[in-house]
Amino acid sequence: MTNTDPAPAAAKKAPARKTAAKKAPAQQAAQPVADAPATLEVRNPGTGALVGTVPVTSADEVAAKVRELRLFQPEWEAIGPDGRKEWLLKFQDWLIDNTDTLADVVQSETGKPRVDSLIDPAFATDLVGYYARRAAKFLADDHPSPHSPLARVKKLTTVYKPYPVVGVITPWNFPLAMPALDVIPALAAGAAVLLKPSEVTPLSALEMARGWAEIGAPPVFAVVTGAGATGGAVVEHTDYIQFTGSTATGRKIAVACAERMVPYSLELGGKDPAIVLADADLDRAAHGIAFGGMFNSGQVCISVERVYVEAPVYDEFVAKLTANVKALRQGIDGRESKHDVGALANENQTNIVQRHVDEAVAAGAKVLTGGKRAGFGTAFEPTVLVDVDHTMSCITEETFGPTLPVLKVADEAEAVRLANDSIYGLSASVWTGDKDRGERIARQLNAGAVNINDVFSNLFNFALPMGGWGQSGVGARWGGANGVRKYCRQQAITAPMLPTQDKELFWYPYSMPKLLFALGAMRAAGARGLRRIDLPAVLKLKGDNK
Repeated sequence: MTNTDPAPAAAKKAPARKTAAKKAPAQQAAQPVADAPATLEVRNPGTGALVGTVPVTSADEVAAKVRELRLFQPEWEAIGPDGRKEWLLKFQDWLIDNTDTLADVVQSETGKPRVDSLIDPAFATDLVGYYARRAAKFLADDHPSPHSPLARVKKLTTVYKPYPVVGVITPWNFPLAMPALDVIPALAAGAAVLLKPSEVTPLSALEMARGWAEIGAPPVFAVVTGAGATGGAVVEHTDYIQFTGSTATGRKIAVACAERMVPYSLELGGKDPAIVLADADLDRAAHGIAFGGMFNSGQVCISVERVYVEAPVYDEFVAKLTANVKALRQGIDGRESKHDVGALANENQTNIVQRHVDEAVAAGAKVLTGGKRAGFGTAFEPTVLVDVDHTMSCITEETFGPTLPVLKVADEAEAVRLANDSIYGLSASVWTGDKDRGERIARQLNAGAVNINDVFSNLFNFALPMGGWGQSGVGARWGGANGVRKYCRQQAITAPMLPTQDKELFWYPYSMPKLLFALGAMRAAGARGLRRIDLPAVLKLKGDNK
């Protein structure tokens, strides 16, 4: 096991840059050293080594940073999507040129294997290219067709104007990719972005900010670091909140946003089911589900966390799955890739995984492989559990760790019923040799995404929306044009297509004959059958003939 711990570049001081921010009052600048901001230590969870420190941004500092971002956002919006594309593609170049360094930083604060750490910058690079090149099309004025021939006297336009400052709050499982998921579309939309990364893994986000500064981009992207109070200040001061994290925290953010009447989008917990049918390619299913459950030590919002297998193939599938999981190599990588699975993000997460396994075993479940800590840092052994049921915490609660509970089901109907027996609904997978059957079952599942004979594939297709149902979230990210339009306010504009008159038929003073004419025209254009010409009796009464 390699114990190399790459030194994070984020721990180094970023180059200074000038901004148009207002100066703080003199009395604030003169505060005694004892009142200086606290710092957070960042440690590699696999080794315990200190890899960096970051300041705790106060609520006042967050407010000041938002004010600064507001100063520069109008110019960023004004250069248009094509102007923003040039900066985003320069940032993409920077990501590519600094991939190895970025992977070092990701490794240092997560304990991920080298391969997993390289995925973060690669994913960010792909996403930047998608939205940088398509934002102009996605944000172009829309001219919808009028609903009625009567409305064709107007030109209809929908305009997309960005929220001035978008607040993005991200978790620790993908400390570079997670910020990119939402920072990039928001920037492409023309918003300024304030990012608050997890206090567990803030260094990768600071690397993003360093890169944005190094390419000389307009100062419309900033990072603040800290814990809950810092995140609360971001929610308090920004114009739109995108949060990814726990359901409990997401609920609090929703309440805070509702009180301020600002929009939000939440991607929350998941407990994703996999359904293995008797006609499935069991080798592919066993490999796919092992990857879907163990990738990033199971710390993926759409990790496979429950497996339902039809009885005729249950024993064979469990044997194949267990063999695949048992063969995984676990340890701490340097730049050389030697391991498949690393550590968990923190001690609290390890305790959750251990509790779920222990409670399942106490209730009658059996561990086929794993089931305990791996012996270094926060790492937990990849685990397969059988003889589990829907009363156990390993089935009802989000584990977010390297465990795969497997249940035997009589048929697809029972599999669908149990898969839907959850408060969560983020994603799911169906494994079958009949694609039509797979799609039919997919449409019965209460999940925001379903992959047939695959895992995670929706995550790599930005044209699809990624959102959860139930307590897995509110709203969605991506979905093609919606991925940038979500960060915009929609403005409706009407303009006359024909020469205008002194007044419209409905304007004062009211006239019953004019009203009857207008209502008759509306009914003729929109109703069906005789109702198109048969006005209600009350409207046929002789009224004011002016």
